[in-house]
Amino acid sequence: MTAQSSAAARGDLLQPVSAGLLASLVGFASSFPIVLQGLAGVGATPAEAASGLVALCLAQGIIAALLSWRWRIPVTTAWSTPGAALLAATGPTVGGFAGAVGAFVLAGLLVVLAGLWRPFGRAVSSIPMSLASGMLAGVLMELCLAPVEAVSQMPKLALPIIIAWALAWRFARRFAVPIAVLVTALMVAFATELPAGVFAHVWPEPEFIVPHFSLAATIGVALPLFIVTMASQNVPGLAVMRVNGYNPPVRPVFVITGLGSVASAFFGGHATNLAAITAALCAGPEAHPDPTRRWVAAFTSGLAYVVLALVAGFAAAFMAASPPLLLQAVAGLALLGSLGAAFVSAFQREDERLAAIITFVTTASGIALFGIGAAFWGLVAGGVVLGLEKFRPHG
Repeated sequence: MTAQSSAAARGDLLQPVSAGLLASLVGFASSFPIVLQGLAGVGATPAEAASGLVALCLAQGIIAALLSWRWRIPVTTAWSTPGAALLAATGPTVGGFAGAVGAFVLAGLLVVLAGLWRPFGRAVSSIPMSLASGMLAGVLMELCLAPVEAVSQMPKLALPIIIAWALAWRFARRFAVPIAVLVTALMVAFATELPAGVFAHVWPEPEFIVPHFSLAATIGVALPLFIVTMASQNVPGLAVMRVNGYNPPVRPVFVITGLGSVASAFFGGHATNLAAITAALCAGPEAHPDPTRRWVAAFTSGLAYVVLALVAGFAAAFMAASPPLLLQAVAGLALLGSLGAAFVSAFQREDERLAAIITFVTTASGIALFGIGAAFWGLVAGGVVLGLEKFRPHG
């Protein structure tokens, strides 16, 4: 190979490699506070939450790298950010965090089942998007109110974070949340007193967690987590790829990501799935003008997540040392776009609007009956109203 052709090859790789690195860094920095908040919400200790973050980074990194290499298409994976928000709103379940881990295992197995058994996959896809989006909006609402609450309770810490986020949103939108996370870290470092020994265990220390299975956690955590992950991550992720001209084999994608979710669940990870937002960075023209070269971006993103697993313990330790409401505020800022998209999708169809509103308000209420969380009851209530609307007699 001549020097000129070697330079051309390096230049050909520069764009997809940089796009993949950007996708992983933005994806990690934008949503790891949500993951930590979600795992803590269902009872994880800081060490267990850190273990879950490490497991998720490894699972999604390995899957993205292997599938992109094998199929030569940009298969970008991620943790389920809406699923983490669901966990934050759900609260502790039967069996503590081990009970939540049992639900994570079952949710992953349901994704595998959706890939293996066509009737089940069709049944899942038949859930009206208005109800799934209404449930997601209800789940996100509490976290999205956290920035306002943080300003009320700790304005000196919260206002600089929100101002930094707003300015970044105006001038560098893609980096708005990472910049907010950075400002949060600075505020915590300089304006709060960190506990002694907070960074004593910053290297990855995966913890194997024996799952506990219960009917309440299955209905209240596993089913909503599965539905949110499929409706808000896997389906949009497939759409992003198809819009950019790629048709991945759907059944193997579900089976492999589902098995990855099961494997990471035993170490505290909640769900691994197709990426939706960062997928556009790897599958679109930003990654490379030639669609046949864009798989390099997703492959690079996968490898980067494996490396990011090394800093997951540090990120978890630092966030654990910050005021909980401040962490919730950053998570809320990161989810505002998702909340807006959920509202648009939920209330788009006039004939399903009332059912979507019922789903939203029931989920947002936080009601728990028979040990089962509000997300499930929101779907039930909305489904009943939608059924009455669809099957009412016409006279």
